[in-house]
Amino acid sequence: MARIVDRETWLAQRLDLLAAERDLTHRRDALSERRRQLPWVEVADDYSFDTEDGSRSLAELFGSASQLLVYHFMFGPDWDEGCPSCSFWADNFDGIQIHLAQRDAMLVACSRAPLAKLLAYRGRMGWSFPWVSSLGSNFNENLGVSHATTYNYAAVTSPMEESPGLSVFAKDDGRVFHTYSCYSRGLDPFNTAYQLLDLTPKGRDEDALPWTMAWLKRHDQY
Repeated sequence: MARIVDRETWLAQRLDLLAAERDLTHRRDALSERRRQLPWVEVADDYSFDTEDGSRSLAELFGSASQLLVYHFMFGPDWDEGCPSCSFWADNFDGIQIHLAQRDAMLVACSRAPLAKLLAYRGRMGWSFPWVSSLGSNFNENLGVSHATTYNYAAVTSPMEESPGLSVFAKDDGRVFHTYSCYSRGLDPFNTAYQLLDLTPKGRDEDALPWTMAWLKRHDQY
């Protein structure tokens, strides 16, 4: 149990923490600006994706936007279900498309499973965000999330069949550029449930578990 104090003592410590939180906010803003200043790499590969509207190129996934965010959802070609942790993240994706569009951005999920499997699982989960299949291309491999020998920019000894990540692309005058990718704990900010739990006395409450997220189930399995 935490220490119990009077309101004045609590307020003094809360104000001290507030100063640290403000400092973190300013440093996060500076880091975001540094991220935006990364150089771009032109995408030379002619990737093809299966979508609800037929076969589409990477450039066509942008729709009318000039910025594209691709969440690399772990769902292998032979899997029957999507990854529970990626499903945890994907629970945050619906409802934001309209807001992203106002800032010239589009979000899609991408997996190597056949499109029919993706759409069936999306229906089961009650989601509506765009989901495309990269089956038949090396998109996932090139972005370091399928059968990768490096993950999160470091060598791995035993590559996982599928790993999570998020990649960002920009389109300018018909040319597509890779601007950013993040993996592992870099995906934390996109999970609202974790951000809220971080505010509570118990936090994520995962220290005693055999592995992080050992408690987690798909939202229709609790």
